[in-house]
Amino acid sequence: MKKRYGPQFELPQLSRRQFVTGMAAGAALLGMPAGLAASTPRAGAAPQTLRGNQFDLNIGYLPVNYTGRERTAVAVNGSVPGPVLRWKEGQTVTLNVTNHLAHDTSIHWHGIILPSNMDGVPGLSFNGIKPGETFTYQFQVNQSGTYWYHSHSDFQEQQGLYGSIVIDPADADPVAYDRDYIVLLSDWSDESPHDIYAKLKKEGHYYNRRRRTAGDLWREIKAKGVAATWRDREMWNEMRMSDRDISDVTGYTYTFLMNGQSPDANWTALFRKGEKVRLRFINSSAMSIFDIRIPGLKLTVVAADGQNIEPVTVDEFRIGVAETYDVIVEPDGDSAYTLFAQTIDRSGFARGTLTSEPGLRADVPPMDYAPVLTHRDMGMGHGSMQGMSGMGGMGGMAGMAGMDHSQHDMGGMDHSQHDMGGMDHSQHDMGGMDHSQHDMGGMDHSQHDMGGMDHSQHDMGGMDHSQHDMGGSAQGYSMHGGRPELGGMQGVWFTNNLGRAGHGSNSPIVHLPSEYGYGVDMRSSMPMNGLHDPGIGLRDHQERYGRRVLTYADIRNLTPTIDRREPTRELQLHLTGNMERYMWSMDGIKFSDAEPLMLKYGERIRVTLVNDTMMTHPIHLHGMWSELETGDAEYIPRKHTIIVQPGSKVSYLVTADALGRWAYHCHLLYHMPGMFREVRVV
Repeated sequence: MKKRYGPQFELPQLSRRQFVTGMAAGAALLGMPAGLAASTPRAGAAPQTLRGNQFDLNIGYLPVNYTGRERTAVAVNGSVPGPVLRWKEGQTVTLNVTNHLAHDTSIHWHGIILPSNMDGVPGLSFNGIKPGETFTYQFQVNQSGTYWYHSHSDFQEQQGLYGSIVIDPADADPVAYDRDYIVLLSDWSDESPHDIYAKLKKEGHYYNRRRRTAGDLWREIKAKGVAATWRDREMWNEMRMSDRDISDVTGYTYTFLMNGQSPDANWTALFRKGEKVRLRFINSSAMSIFDIRIPGLKLTVVAADGQNIEPVTVDEFRIGVAETYDVIVEPDGDSAYTLFAQTIDRSGFARGTLTSEPGLRADVPPMDYAPVLTHRDMGMGHGSMQGMSGMGGMGGMAGMAGMDHSQHDMGGMDHSQHDMGGMDHSQHDMGGMDHSQHDMGGMDHSQHDMGGMDHSQHDMGGMDHSQHDMGGSAQGYSMHGGRPELGGMQGVWFTNNLGRAGHGSNSPIVHLPSEYGYGVDMRSSMPMNGLHDPGIGLRDHQERYGRRVLTYADIRNLTPTIDRREPTRELQLHLTGNMERYMWSMDGIKFSDAEPLMLKYGERIRVTLVNDTMMTHPIHLHGMWSELETGDAEYIPRKHTIIVQPGSKVSYLVTADALGRWAYHCHLLYHMPGMFREVRVV
C-alpha cells in the first residue's frame, strides 16, 4: 500500500526514536525505557561522485548527528560515506590521500586486484599514512563492477571512513539497465568504537538484549515439559552460551544507515515508468549482516562481489559485511517501494525508498522473527536428517532429547548423561576425529590484546614458535603437504582426498592441538556444507512467507572458469573463538601468535574453512579471488568475501597469482584483531 507523506512524515505505531535508529522491534524489547525521544538527525547530502583517473582524497574529522546528539566522525572529503569513485576498466588510476587526522590512517581498496604495496594495509602493504602526510596510490584497473574502500587503521571504518567504487567495463556491459543507484549499508554508534570493544572484552554478550527471561522458561516448560527444558538449558549453560546470541553489537547501540542516512531521514531514489533499475548493494558496516528485500518487487541478482553471474531471481538475500550484490528491479509506474535491510538478529534496520515521484512512499514492513540458534549451528550435522539441504534443520531445541551425542566433539562439553537414544548416525562421516593423542596444554595467549586494525608495529615474520607443541602431522595427513618450506605451522595441509574442482573438499575434519584450550569454547564435529544454507533466520522463509532466498549454491559465474587446473594442495582452517571471553582466532591461535600462510606463486590450492563457532563470519582474502565451489567447475563464481555459517564449512579455490604479503581475516571489525592471518605468496 502506497502512502503520501509530507516532509515531516512519521510512520504509525513507531516512536520517533525507534524509527530513527531502525529499532522497530520496540524499545521494551531492547531493554530501553519507553517514550525515549530524539531530535531528527541531520540528513546529509548524497555523496559526491568523482570520475576520471586522478583523485585527491582528504581524510579528516566531521561533526555528524544521527540520533539527536552531535558526535565526530572520520570522513573523506568532508562526507560520510566518502565520495563515490567511478573508474574505467583498463585505465590507470592515481589517488592522492592526505591525512588530516591526529593519528595514522590508510585506505584499503576492497576487492580490487592490485600490487601488494598498493593494498593499503599498514604493517603488510606499507607503513600507513602519518598525520599531515600524503600517500599516492597508483595501479591499473583490471576489472569492472561494484566495490568499496575503507580504512584499515584502528577502528576508523566504524567511525565513517568508507565509500563506494563503481568500475565501468571496457566493453559493453552484459547487464541491461536504464539507471543505477548505489545502496551503501553501514552501522553507526554514538559510542566510541574503543569503548564498544572494551565492553565486549569484559562481557561478550553486552549488547544482546534478547537473553532468556523467566517468561521464556515458563513457555518452554509448557511446550516441552520440565525434563526436556532442563536438558536444553543445562547444555547451553555448560557452554556458557546463549541460543539468542546472534550479533555481537546490535541495535541497542547502532543506528543503521543507508547511504549515510538513518531510517527516519529515508534515503530516496527516483525511477520512471518502464525503467530497469540497477541497485548496487554494498555492506560497508563494521559488524552488521543484513537481510534485504523490497516488498512488491522481485530481485534479479546479476553480480556478486563485482563479478557478473548468471541472473537469478529471488525475493530476498543476505549480505555479509564487505560483500556486494547488484540486482535489477523493474518497478511499476506511479508506485513506491521500501528498500528494507533488517539485521540478522532483527534488532534494527536500514531503509530507503524507490519511488516514481518525490513524496510518494511505501509502508515499512515489520521485521521478521528473531532467530534462535539450534544444534545445527553447533556443527552437529543434524540438519540433514530432514533431507532439506540447508532449508530445514532441527527448527529449534524441542525434540532433541533422545539423541546420543556423547561421542561428539562439542568443545569439551559432556553430554554423556543426556538420554538421547534412537538416533542413527551411521551415515555420518566421523573420520579423522580422534584427538586422544593431542597435547592440549601450553597455549596461553591471554596477554595478547590486538585491539584495532593497524598492524604496522607488528613484526609479521620470523616469529619463534619453537615452544608450541603442534602435535606433528594431523591424523596421518601431512600438515605441510610434503613441502614444509611452504606450509608454515598453522592450518592442516592435505595433498590427497582433494576431489575434483567444483565439488568441494571431502577431506576429514581435523582439529589441531591448538584448538584445545580456553581460547576455544566449541569445535564442530560434523559441519554442514554451507552452500545451500541461506542462513540462520532465513531457512524457513520459503515455507513461512513464500519468499525465495538466495544461497551460494544459486551463484554461477557468467563467463567460463579461467583457471581450470585441479588444486594440488588443500588448506583446512578453523574459525575459532571463545564468546564468553570475546577471543577470536584461527585454529585457536590469535594473529599475534600466528606464522604466515605460505603459498607458492602460481600454484592452485583449495581452502576449506570450518566454522567452529556459533557466529556467522564473513572472511576476506586480499589480493586474490576466492573461487567458490558451488558444484559447477565450468562456471565457478569469483568472490572476495565469503560468509561461513555457524557450525558449517565452505570450500573455495585460490590461484596464488599475486606476489607479496596479503591480509586474510574475518571482516567483523571486532573479530579482526584475532581472526586474522598473513598470506605470503613467494
